[in-house]
Amino acid sequence: MNDFGVSPERAAASRRAETLAWKINLLLDTIMSDSGKPFEYPVIKDAAMKEAGYYISRTRWSLLKAGREQLVSEETLRALATVFDVDPEYLLQEDGKLPERVEAELERLRTLRRAEVRSFVARALGPVDPEALEAIAKILDDGA
Repeated sequence: MNDFGVSPERAAASRRAETLAWKINLLLDTIMSDSGKPFEYPVIKDAAMKEAGYYISRTRWSLLKAGREQLVSEETLRALATVFDVDPEYLLQEDGKLPERVEAELERLRTLRRAEVRSFVARALGPVDPEALEAIAKILDDGA
């Protein structure tokens, strides 16, 4: 037991659930379904059943996304990994390499955000010395 009265096993299960929730939410934020739509519960449920033969209830899905589900079966992990086309181990690793699809989408989003900020700065500052604008762009690129 630790200072909070939580057993090491329960603490590990809680960390595992939190990691899984973080990974699920990252995937939801970055990957679109094959139909081009965001992954929402009906898409997840249908894909898990079609691709992995696994039924996931709305309640279980909500608990998984919130990091509240602490006993996650291997079958559940395999079904989710199949739906998102990732390695099941990725879903539980606290550290580790992001799937290429996720990394590519995050880079695309970073590029779009930088472009938005550059555009805003150019509009807000009005006519600016090209060297100053280049220096601002470099700061934005280096800080991202």
